[in-house]
Amino acid sequence: MAEADWQPSADLPSIKARARLLQSLRAFFDARGYLEVETPALTRSAATDPNIESLHISDSSHGSAWLQSSPEFAMKRLLAAGSGPIFQICHAWRDGELGRWHNPEFSMLEWYVPGFDHAELMDEVEALMCWLAGDGTWPEPFKRATYRDCFLSQLGIDPFESSLHELEACALKQGISVQPDLDRDAWLDLLMGQCIGPRLGLTTPCFVLDYPASQAALSRVRDTQPPVASRFELYWRGLELANGFHELSDSVEQRRRFEADQALRKAQGKPVPPFDQRLIAALDAGLPDCAGVALGVDRLLALLENKTSLADVISFPFERV
Repeated sequence: MAEADWQPSADLPSIKARARLLQSLRAFFDARGYLEVETPALTRSAATDPNIESLHISDSSHGSAWLQSSPEFAMKRLLAAGSGPIFQICHAWRDGELGRWHNPEFSMLEWYVPGFDHAELMDEVEALMCWLAGDGTWPEPFKRATYRDCFLSQLGIDPFESSLHELEACALKQGISVQPDLDRDAWLDLLMGQCIGPRLGLTTPCFVLDYPASQAALSRVRDTQPPVASRFELYWRGLELANGFHELSDSVEQRRRFEADQALRKAQGKPVPPFDQRLIAALDAGLPDCAGVALGVDRLLALLENKTSLADVISFPFERV
């Protein structure tokens, strides 16, 4: 252990900036009539998404347990119980994520608005960012680009029409080594994560919307040609900051997606955790038409403070715990 490892990696001004940011976030939602909620960090189910590895912590007489990768499922149960608009600032955990812009434990802001779709929620995300800028404005309106337009403008390929071979060839051209057994969505994720995302929102934040229906996760799918997910992500200075949905409320479809995720995880040789049956019951009971978004607080703070890594704004990142 290095001699100074007991000390925080963030300096005192950054620690104070975090306190101010949390106060400002709460003031924004309080002014808009949101209810702040808390939900359990310890869960009996986990994310089935093949791209998210939940942190499994226990097999005991109480059964298996995971640390939440997001408070989403519990918050939707509150919505179904009649909570109205809610927000939460909490810690979340994801296994295998460690680096300059990743830490296994991180701070997340998540909120849900009954009666909103994803387009209205993008407006509110922009309003929040302007609020945090101090004077309620941004130098210019946030940009909005479709997923397809990002691929066409940055890589010259159509993500909906390109063959698997064309996606592989594009990756090779961008200096990404060919990886065996990747499916179509995995190649798209790789190209978005390594080639397109780092070029987005370099000055003004940029929303990316209309993701492929196969990447809908927990969002609704619009019956367009081709079908697209009612989903957006926010990028600023090349970093993904937020992921939002017009939330799926169909319990049958949600169960089908969870089971499809489990089958894919099994085929990939990954752990297959149970999905949240209580969420399915809540959707059965009736989730109000709503939109929700998760925003990474640590990344946001780092960008607001012009820092170059999460370690600059987290008191004790994983390397120092």
